[in-house]
Amino acid sequence: MRRLILPMLVAAAASLPGLASAQSGDAAAGQRVFNQCRACHTADQNGRNGVGPNLFGIVGRKAGSIEGFRYSANMRSLADGGLVWSEDRLRAYIANPKAVVPQGSMSFPGLRNETQINDLMAYLATLK
Repeated sequence: MRRLILPMLVAAAASLPGLASAQSGDAAAGQRVFNQCRACHTADQNGRNGVGPNLFGIVGRKAGSIEGFRYSANMRSLADGGLVWSEDRLRAYIANPKAVVPQGSMSFPGLRNETQINDLMAYLATLK
């Protein structure tokens, strides 16, 4: 019986809407969502910075670590504190940038559509 408890809990957790959707993004659709981001960001390996930093390799990267990019004071402070763009942290930032980096310089208000967030996360995860 004990051997069945963990697999049952994992299966139950995976069926919850928030947890199941976290892994169900469509990278191709996310690339289309990223077109909104292209006004300020690039996503090419060794790509240049735009108004915002290059996002190639963003998932798992230390915040504020792109050489030559001028980050806001708040972003630099969070980076100095060891902020890493984990999937959860990046997902929260995409949904509401000002909640994660108050007084940050990103003007985009965030994505409200969870499907678009999942798709964008799936796309960003391919950039490595």
